[in-house]
Amino acid sequence: MTATQMVRPEPGAAAEADLAPATVLASATSPGRRDDQLIAEAFVRGDEDGCRLVYERWAALVHGIARRALGDSCEAEDVTQQVFIAAWRFRRGFRPERGNAASWLVGIARHKIADAHAARARQARLAAAVQSDRNTAPRLPDGRLAQQTVDRVVVRYELSRLPRVQREVLRLAFYEDLSQSQIAARTGLPLGTVKSHARRAMRTLRLRLEQSGC
Repeated sequence: MTATQMVRPEPGAAAEADLAPATVLASATSPGRRDDQLIAEAFVRGDEDGCRLVYERWAALVHGIARRALGDSCEAEDVTQQVFIAAWRFRRGFRPERGNAASWLVGIARHKIADAHAARARQARLAAAVQSDRNTAPRLPDGRLAQQTVDRVVVRYELSRLPRVQREVLRLAFYEDLSQSQIAARTGLPLGTVKSHARRAMRTLRLRLEQSGC
């Protein structure tokens, strides 16, 4: 089994996932589990059996922590898969002789949970922006929000995600209609730097808008 084939924890593991975090972690790192280090070592070597055993051994732990943190079982399943895929990709950075696999996986899970919360916040901001424009935007005869309004909101959101200097270069170019020479004079940046920032910003913006369907 490869990392991309990992699926949700088996239903039989739900009882362990329902325990309090400290209890679950204590169980997962119990001194009676003498084979845990051997499993982790096989995982680090890249053995597929090691990958399968690590997932079977600690998936319920990771899923339980993610479910409590996010309050959503489906999101918890996504985070669980992300954790084990990340663990597989970066397994050579783990040293079984220096620490236990459960704590390592929990550390990865905390980062992925934080990413999930950040994604929620981004979606909430975008939804609020769409709703704000919905209140004032022109509507098509059938009552649907004009597509150009949605596109404008998405473009504005993606612009806000660019690095500050790249965002400023595009703002001056598109909203103040300045040439690249004028932008260089306005910002004090070398002309070559302005061109480089504009090129990178446009490439990033184009890729993100393609991914969002605009």
